[in-house]
Amino acid sequence: MMTNLALYQIADQYLADMQKLQDMELDEQTFLDTLEGLSGELEVKATNVAMFVRNLESSAEAIKAAEKAMAERRKAIEAKAERIRQYLLENMQRTGISKIESPYLAIGLRKNPPSVEVIDQALIPDEYFDIPEPPAPTLNKNRLKDDLKAGVIVEGAKLFQGQSLTIK
Repeated sequence: MMTNLALYQIADQYLADMQKLQDMELDEQTFLDTLEGLSGELEVKATNVAMFVRNLESSAEAIKAAEKAMAERRKAIEAKAERIRQYLLENMQRTGISKIESPYLAIGLRKNPPSVEVIDQALIPDEYFDIPEPPAPTLNKNRLKDDLKAGVIVEGAKLFQGQSLTIK
């Protein structure tokens, strides 16, 4: 038995053995029985590989869920820090205290750079607006696929149908 071989090696051996069987001119039932025996190791190895894929996909999903939970927690902590920062700012402004020194840190108020506050955008002259370029056309692949399926010849495109692996 070749249990330490990789799946591709087992597949290569299976194809070679299948070719040998075809060359032996066996009756159909003997050919099918022998072929079934040869496919056993390939099926076992393929099943093991598929189970490994499922395990990896499961791990990836668990990591994705943990990432989402961590991101939500980070955002909540950032929002709390911002609320407390705003609380400190408002109370320092209210009391007129602009600087606090301690052995651990220094807290101070400073002026931000000037910014624009828009009161009524409709009153602002057009010269202050940037007009964006129109978007580039986008390819409608669904319409193209429908036309190609219907037999329309479209230069620069063709129908392609690949295969994917399902593990149920």
